[in-house]
Amino acid sequence: MARSTGVPVFYLYGEPNRAAAERFVHVEYLHDRSRPNQWIIRPHAHNQLSHIFLILRGGGAMQAEENTLEFVAPTLLIVPAGIVHGFKWHWESRGSVITLADSYLHDLVRRDAYVEELLRVPRVIGLGTEDAALLEQRRALLSQELGYAARGYRAAVDSAVLSIAVTALRRAEHLTDAYTLTPGHQAALVARLRARIDKHYRVRERVPAYAKALGVSPTALRVACARVAGMAPAAMLDQRALLEAKRELLYSNRSITEIGYRLGFVDPAYFSRWFHGHVGRSPRRYRAQHGH
Repeated sequence: MARSTGVPVFYLYGEPNRAAAERFVHVEYLHDRSRPNQWIIRPHAHNQLSHIFLILRGGGAMQAEENTLEFVAPTLLIVPAGIVHGFKWHWESRGSVITLADSYLHDLVRRDAYVEELLRVPRVIGLGTEDAALLEQRRALLSQELGYAARGYRAAVDSAVLSIAVTALRRAEHLTDAYTLTPGHQAALVARLRARIDKHYRVRERVPAYAKALGVSPTALRVACARVAGMAPAAMLDQRALLEAKRELLYSNRSITEIGYRLGFVDPAYFSRWFHGHVGRSPRRYRAQHGH
């Protein structure tokens, strides 16, 4: 992939990007796109579509931003909208991919802040054989409802997607007790903070400004972030800006100075020190070691 073209953004993989329908839900078999591409899906992103992969046989490695997550079946993979991702599948792996309009998905789960928070970051969730069989039944039901569009099918589709999302939440082994015991309003507050960060991270607003916009005190925001996300609000702001900096360094030809300006850093030297402090390498060295 040439860096001059940046990260490819598709509708579905290989299809020209376009706006997603408000209630778009799509199910297809893994091999439909992976086999013609020799079981390699190159890094790309979807602006408005999220994925839930159910892998029943085989496995592989998922690239999510600069991280590589290896997995074996049976497993569930979550890829939120906007995440740069790619796959190297084991030959003839078997499974399905459920693709959902991001606005539909988050409207569907917004009443449960735990599920909403779960779906905001890429995840690999190991499954037992019984879990996998149950999820495959729900996936088959979802496909059937989408195919026949019988009376009440919208409610049936919502029910199937919610059931899959809840199962993902309950099987996510990496969730700590502190997370699962977090009061719902705190998880909801952190979800709102993440959404605002996504819109404003380039202007480098300070934590009190975020707290004011969200209608809480800075202390309340810090407590919620510590319990739900395991980090301070300022660290969440830096994490989002750092993610964008890495994307720019890996997938664009913009200069380091320009990248810093785009992220709200007026002083290029300060941007380089900030990046080095988080990554342990200068932006120039990071690009040289990881650039494509």
